[in-house]
Amino acid sequence: QVQLVESGGGSVQAGESLRLSCVASGVPFSISTFGWYRQAPGKQRELVASIPRGGDTTYLDSVKDRFTISKHNAKNTVYLQMNTLKPEDTAVYYCRWELSHYWGQGTQVTVSS
Repeated sequence: QVQLVESGGGSVQAGESLRLSCVASGVPFSISTFGWYRQAPGKQRELVASIPRGGDTTYLDSVKDRFTISKHNAKNTVYLQMNTLKPEDTAVYYCRWELSHYWGQGTQVTVSS
């Protein structure tokens, strides 16, 4: 059974950092591509960052140089390190096993100015 469980969200001030974690089970983790998405109120869900098997990461332009996606194969965990957070980063963040219909439950990130 596939499960994706996110954690690490919270409420912070602008300029602070958070690290999100997504623990995946029931998936071929080391050969899979994972993505972090976010959805703000009234907006469409958007891809923030992705990390494929080969490790060539991609990022949404607005988070480049601030966010870093990584994966730890031995822990079956995908991370999203978010630095210099801005109020516009406020959203529910989701982990997805790419090319599948499996999503995590989401974790709320709130950034106040």
